[in-house]
Amino acid sequence: MRILAFLLLAVCTAAQADTHTRGDDPQVLVQSVAEQVLAELKKDEADLEAHPERINDIVDRYIIPHVDFQRMARWVLGKYWRRATPGQRKRFVEEFKRLLVRTYATSLLEYTDQTLTFLPFRGDPARGDVTVRSQIDQPGGFPIPIDYKLHRNKDGRWLIYDIAIDGVSLVSNYRSSFAREIARKGIDGLIETLAEKNRSGGA
Repeated sequence: MRILAFLLLAVCTAAQADTHTRGDDPQVLVQSVAEQVLAELKKDEADLEAHPERINDIVDRYIIPHVDFQRMARWVLGKYWRRATPGQRKRFVEEFKRLLVRTYATSLLEYTDQTLTFLPFRGDPARGDVTVRSQIDQPGGFPIPIDYKLHRNKDGRWLIYDIAIDGVSLVSNYRSSFAREIARKGIDGLIETLAEKNRSGGA
């Protein structure tokens, strides 16, 4: 869960930077306000401990507008996206988004003071698709790599559409588990499973 907290922190950082600049360096967008976001988390630590539901305000401000949930949902479903009806697609995007946001919000509450270091990014910003690389530095242990895949949308904004932790893609991981669920219950069954987890707060 603490790894996911770092994941969320970097997404928050990218979102905040994007509201200040439309530069062509996505790593600058992710990195430039990291200290500001960390300071905000520390400043509100006591308030968040007393009122954990307020973490949703941070998610609403920094996450939702800056993650391409539509692209993530389409890639996660893979071939099943093409087979789904417009109504099924809409419902799946809604439930998948709720699942991710709820997971991120919970993880952010567990954030601690590990160091997040950024590495040279990969890709060509002019082509509109890059990978911003970072790692969690762990005292006495190996660093944990976290890569963020971003694309530039038609409005010229950089949006995150996948995250890989220690080489494991979030999209690929969900894609495999969702494919198994669809094979058992169909697309509607998967959507209902997600909806039930979101209602109950299950992982």
